[in-house]
Amino acid sequence: MNPALWLARTAARYPDAPALLRGTTLEADYAAFARRAAGIGAALSARGIGNGDRVALFMKNGTAYLEALYGIWWAGAVAVPINAKLHQKEAAFIIGEAEAELVFADNRSAEALMGHVGAALVATRDKAFARMRETAPCGGPVPLSDSDIAWLFYTSGTTGRPKGVMISCGNIAAMTFSYFVDVDEVRREDAILYAAPMSHGAGLYNFMHVLRGARHVVPESGGFDAEEILRLAPEVGPVSMFAAPTMVRRLVDEARAGGGTGEGLRTVVYAGGPMYEADILEAVEVMGPRFVQIYGQGECPMGITALARADVADRSHPRWRERLNSVGRAQSLVEVAILGPDGEEVLRGAFGEIAVRGTTVMPGYWQNPRASAETLKDGWLWTGDMGRMDEDGYVTLQDRSKDVIISGGTNIYPREVEEALLSHPAVHEVAVVGQPDPEWGEVVVAFVVCRPGHQADEAALEAVCLDRIARFKRPKAYRFVDALPKNNYGKVVKTDLRDMLKGETT
Repeated sequence: MNPALWLARTAARYPDAPALLRGTTLEADYAAFARRAAGIGAALSARGIGNGDRVALFMKNGTAYLEALYGIWWAGAVAVPINAKLHQKEAAFIIGEAEAELVFADNRSAEALMGHVGAALVATRDKAFARMRETAPCGGPVPLSDSDIAWLFYTSGTTGRPKGVMISCGNIAAMTFSYFVDVDEVRREDAILYAAPMSHGAGLYNFMHVLRGARHVVPESGGFDAEEILRLAPEVGPVSMFAAPTMVRRLVDEARAGGGTGEGLRTVVYAGGPMYEADILEAVEVMGPRFVQIYGQGECPMGITALARADVADRSHPRWRERLNSVGRAQSLVEVAILGPDGEEVLRGAFGEIAVRGTTVMPGYWQNPRASAETLKDGWLWTGDMGRMDEDGYVTLQDRSKDVIISGGTNIYPREVEEALLSHPAVHEVAVVGQPDPEWGEVVVAFVVCRPGHQADEAALEAVCLDRIARFKRPKAYRFVDALPKNNYGKVVKTDLRDMLKGETT
């Protein structure tokens, strides 16, 4: 079913309930939220945009994001959320690859996209967007089936080429109801705080709160600021939020420095990177049992495993520490297995590749049957993550089979950084790896081999990166070397490079 129908039902049941807030300022109750979404949907329909058509969102967090998102679904179209931190060329590639008919953007992003895309651009602070919101609705949300695609999420692979993950209405429903069973309950008096990008996990958690008629709060800053969150939470709480482990670390540091305990925060769901044991121990010590961990991928959004609040806070079970270092157990609507290279399940406790199947798993990649066939085999989604499962079903991640760098909870793929650096004429070879960092989780470090007789300084390499990729993907440090370590097959041995970085600081 169409997710916009959930909004329509909630608005009919609780029209006066507060819905959208900027900080503590109420911007719309549920009646207004639904009316604006319906207007946007009608305006899109008037442009000929409807069932199955793609509409992109390239904008920072804001209440307009949710209005546009639900407007897209009201028209029966497919939302294509794009990380607002991406370079305009990267965003333009996604918009073109998805064949988006229209792009909703904040004013700055819209200006950056000018001349880079053929799709129509609507800036959320311009009169055109206001007119769309005020368009007379033409009925309820367009009917959609569970197999219809609602969300097209672009995630890069090790090749650096972004792939569009097709997330169906059925996937969204499975993720939503698994949240209520496996992660947390949501009540009308609750609020969700969008501090992480709404184009990713934080935005996917809107559905549960729409269903319950809870509040949606965007901080005044529009992003993550630990001091702002800890100040805002008691005023708008009880608050739930999605956070990367690095965000949790900053929240705990801020709370400890100010003598607080996270008042107003009801639940912090953390994911998107490794959480160090010492960090989560301190988090529970300082802020109490507010934490839940989930493990998911774009291909199985937020829905592979969950480590319950009780498990995160438990210190009495004989294996509590082992469980705390896991990512929990399979969520209710999926099966999780550890598979060997032959596709057979390995013995409990043995390492293999984590695989998942069930109603939360994507139907495939957008217009990419080859990648779909490589990832979806015999009903299983092969995640590319290595791990093990104990006798009680707790899954522990060991390593990523892909060389993804997770910095601040955001995936950075070395290949695209390497390709940017290789565009500099002085660069002969380059290898990019992640270096552990107490603040960011990992930071990007580039090992560079220059061509004979050529030199490249850091400023020049920074310039080529800024021209081709998002600012947050740039290396934090460069190491100029005579050669890269390689195996007998000529492949760069990145484990040797990581070993070289041990004990160093960027």
